[in-house]
Amino acid sequence: MPYSTCLPSCSGLIPRTISKALRSYYNPTISCTSFSTCACTASVIPLQRSSYKISPRQNIRNKGPFPTPTFFSPPTLAARRRRLLSTMAANKEYALLCLENPLLDIQAVGTADLLKKYNLKDNDAILASPEHIPLYEELLNNYDAKLIAGGAAQNTARGASYILPPNSVVYLGGVGDDKYAAILRDAVKQAGLRVEYRVDPKEPTGRCGVVITGHNRSLCTDLAAANHYDLDHLKSPKVWEFVKNAEFYYVGGYHFTVCPPAIQALGEEAAANNKTFIVNVSAPFIAEFFKDPLDASSPYWDYVICNESEAAAYARSHSLPVAETDVPGIAKALANLPKANTAKPRVAVITQGTLPTVVAIQGQDDVKQYPVHAIDASKINDTNGAGDAFAGGFVAGLVQGKPLETCVDMGQWLARLSIQELGPSYPFPKQAYTS
Repeated sequence: MPYSTCLPSCSGLIPRTISKALRSYYNPTISCTSFSTCACTASVIPLQRSSYKISPRQNIRNKGPFPTPTFFSPPTLAARRRRLLSTMAANKEYALLCLENPLLDIQAVGTADLLKKYNLKDNDAILASPEHIPLYEELLNNYDAKLIAGGAAQNTARGASYILPPNSVVYLGGVGDDKYAAILRDAVKQAGLRVEYRVDPKEPTGRCGVVITGHNRSLCTDLAAANHYDLDHLKSPKVWEFVKNAEFYYVGGYHFTVCPPAIQALGEEAAANNKTFIVNVSAPFIAEFFKDPLDASSPYWDYVICNESEAAAYARSHSLPVAETDVPGIAKALANLPKANTAKPRVAVITQGTLPTVVAIQGQDDVKQYPVHAIDASKINDTNGAGDAFAGGFVAGLVQGKPLETCVDMGQWLARLSIQELGPSYPFPKQAYTS
């Protein structure tokens, strides 16, 4: 039986039949240069206005004697204030803004011969060179390829949207004016995610070929239009209004290869207005080969997220006085880097797959470890994107004002759901988080 052409609401997975039909796709809006000004509807899916409203503040009156005041220590007051601000943020539209490189994942089970043909390793992630460009059409034409709305931070944004109320998350990045961008728009709309893409009239939408061999994943990314994101788009009046409105900024590490000035602008805005700035290192090569822009942003980090391989790469490239295998030591070093906004301590979070999640807080000697909830191996379908899912659940918890340990648990919960799906996707019907 062929796949249904109905999109599952929150998975981000595009049925195969749609990918075949879109090969003959014609885009009459080719002359349009921006999503906001395009009057055509063939490649743009309008977003419905939300009916979600902020509840009015209750008018609380004391009927009896004035209650005895309770005094709190300054740290407790600061923590309560942060939770209050987060709760307020969770009740406003687009409290979370994410930035990185939107990609269309073309994922298929391949062979050793296919890897050899394109000089790919069986468990690696690289940026495409000209010799790799034919890979994407080969996966579509010769393999049972699945199309998934990808890009690490877009996966995270979809994950946060899975948990948060409608109209909570907006995502920025660069795409082309082509069929792949249309697929992305449709997929993220189904996930409840708003996107404000920079549309490039010359470059195609970025693609990531995912070749699956056994339990290994070889990722080959052609950034294309995503590589042309610029500060002008971020500072444009419409987009900057989203920036000013948001209380939380999340940046995926792959964007350090594209537009560091946009990352700096978000970090500076967060520090100046006591908002929350979150960075995910995303890949070992970011810490090693894009060290300068990464370090330039580090004073603004309120939260930094990475896995154990990325932590080891950071320790190696920065000559930290701890072993590359000392995950708690690296977490503590990350947490205690110099910080621009001293009103709140930095938190470093390092995931380790099935091993405990390590969390260090600036100024605290104690490094906490949170065990990962076990899952039967028979239920694991695909671990690709598990880290993005963790970040989505973790950040959603921050937006909701949850305690740190709950945020970690929410991240682990969403990652556990994701690895039971194909690719960086989430189950439908939606499941609700319970502690």
